[in-house]
Amino acid sequence: MFKRYMNFQKNNGISPYIWTILCILPFYFIFQSSSPIKIFVGVILTVLFLIFFRIALSVKGWPVYLWTFILIGISITSTSLFSYVYFAFFLAYFIGNIKERVTFLTLYFIHLISTSASINFSIVQQDELFLKQLPFVVITWIGVILLPFNIRNKKEMGQLEEKLEDANKRISELIKLEERQRIARDLHDTLGQKLSLIGLKSDLARKLITKDPDQARSELKDVQQTARTALSEVRKMVSSMRGIRLKDELVQVKKMLKAAQITFDNEPDFTLKDVSLLIENILSMCLKEAVTNIVKHSGATTCSVSISQSWKETVLTIKDNGVFKGKDESLAKGHGLLGMKERLEFINGNLELVTNEGTTLIIRVPNDVKPSDKERE
Repeated sequence: MFKRYMNFQKNNGISPYIWTILCILPFYFIFQSSSPIKIFVGVILTVLFLIFFRIALSVKGWPVYLWTFILIGISITSTSLFSYVYFAFFLAYFIGNIKERVTFLTLYFIHLISTSASINFSIVQQDELFLKQLPFVVITWIGVILLPFNIRNKKEMGQLEEKLEDANKRISELIKLEERQRIARDLHDTLGQKLSLIGLKSDLARKLITKDPDQARSELKDVQQTARTALSEVRKMVSSMRGIRLKDELVQVKKMLKAAQITFDNEPDFTLKDVSLLIENILSMCLKEAVTNIVKHSGATTCSVSISQSWKETVLTIKDNGVFKGKDESLAKGHGLLGMKERLEFINGNLELVTNEGTTLIIRVPNDVKPSDKERE
């Protein structure tokens, strides 16, 4: 029981107690009157106000105007007859919860004007009970001005936070989907060619096993070596799934180009600043794919890699002196350039291919993509 009370206290603060006091307080002012008829009218008006207020909280559309005018009428009557101005707090709360902007502003100004008029009238009448509570009346008037906007802004902020939470969940799902697609592309690039090669060489060895055993033995050795290479690449891919740093990928690129006898040239400083792990990971994968294509297809003898950063974007440029074997339609086919393009689209990046005096691949990514909480871990 105590635990439930503490949770209630934590979620609601002192608001329930304030509303309870405001519901009981009018009876104190009513019983200050010496006329039984006036007391009876005051009690009826108070009960009706609380009932109508509860009804008004659940209505929508044009009845909002009707119930608000009734409540304002009871509030003004209570101020004039019993010097009780605090029903204005109830109305301020009610108006602050109205969703439609035009309705909110219309009823806000009507309530403000009517409350100000009733307060000024009571001051002019020199009502003794009213003048005794003048500091509280001023606080009430300020509340009538500020409370509706405060409530409305708080509700709008809550709605925006809910939308932001939904958007973050959607982004999280998209990241998972992109990661699955990335793994599929990497598996295709890593294993596809090697498994095809293993299949072809196995068929060839089967055909040669009786005709040329030595050649069959050689083919089986190639199958064994290819399988080991594929296994090694899969292990590297799995170990790097939490993110590939561009500097680490650059080391592998150098080894690949050196093995292919291609001269490599890059800028001495290859450090990225204020770039999320997601962006660096995608840039690393694109660099690996681009260099792999150069080694396999271009016939190039030199390759250079450079990177530049501005306040707006990060630009990765990969250039070689080879021949681009394909057409522009290649961007829409296969798992090479298409894979890079899909990865870059996920972070609002783009890819430009220039085939003049060699081949130049220009990759641009904006700097406004923020890392998620998982990436910071």
